[in-house]
Amino acid sequence: MFVLAHLSDPHLGPLPRIRARQLASKRMLGYMNWRRGRMHALAGPVLAGIIEDLIAHRPDHIAVTGDLVNIGLPGEIVAAREWLEAFGSPHDISVVPGNHDAYVAGVLRKALAAWAPYLIGDTHAHPGTVRFPYLRRRGPVALIGMSSARASAPFMATGHVDSATLPLLRDELVRAGQEGLFRVVMIHHPPTPNAAPWHKRLVGSGRVRAVIREAGAELVLHGHTHRDSLVEIEGRDGPVPVIGVPSASNAPGGEKPAGRYNLFAIEGEPGAWRCTMTERGYTGPGSNVGTIRERKLR
Repeated sequence: MFVLAHLSDPHLGPLPRIRARQLASKRMLGYMNWRRGRMHALAGPVLAGIIEDLIAHRPDHIAVTGDLVNIGLPGEIVAAREWLEAFGSPHDISVVPGNHDAYVAGVLRKALAAWAPYLIGDTHAHPGTVRFPYLRRRGPVALIGMSSARASAPFMATGHVDSATLPLLRDELVRAGQEGLFRVVMIHHPPTPNAAPWHKRLVGSGRVRAVIREAGAELVLHGHTHRDSLVEIEGRDGPVPVIGVPSASNAPGGEKPAGRYNLFAIEGEPGAWRCTMTERGYTGPGSNVGTIRERKLR
């Protein structure tokens, strides 16, 4: 059995010291949102409890689907790299970026460079350079990382997938399928209809679904909405579960679900895969991390 852990949207805090000139952009809105609510809703002790519980379960691999930072300050990017290094090795953790990791122009490039060891495929031809999609083989699992991160206008948090990467995604899915691997697609924005408000949607999500419908996959993991969700989309060999997870940092008692992560127990073989998802997290103020529910996905 192979156990894959999935967490998303840690929104690591607190924010580092900010200079006035760094707020002369969309960052001003993000900073105001942070001060008004996010700094309280996204609590450091909550994330610490989630990580402690996750590590105690000793998964074989960890998928992190974006939004490591908040408003893309240089200090946040460095702190996120240090957090990843404390969390685990690049061999054991695979990351894709989220919209907050591309908060304003130029931030995504710096984030990808800083976090590169966690975003590079096994057979990448240019070490140190991040290219999407990437593919990592871990046991019977193929982790295929896609980027939907792009700097957006104020009041927008849309995701975009470069159309040039879609044929590459199809090729990776087909190749991994031919190798008999359990294929997991990682992306920040949910590639399903009506999964997020208009200003937070994945633009062109239908094109991503079309590739999965043609090439097949066993599982799609995303974040972004800060809510738990399970939707099935059409795959070549049958329905493909698309799983969203709440923010790993969200404090209990708020509008959105408290901090959570998922464990996927994967076993079997092509045509007869078995996968059970266990949701673990906080159930309310003062609670400890525990099992919320289990679901048999296939």
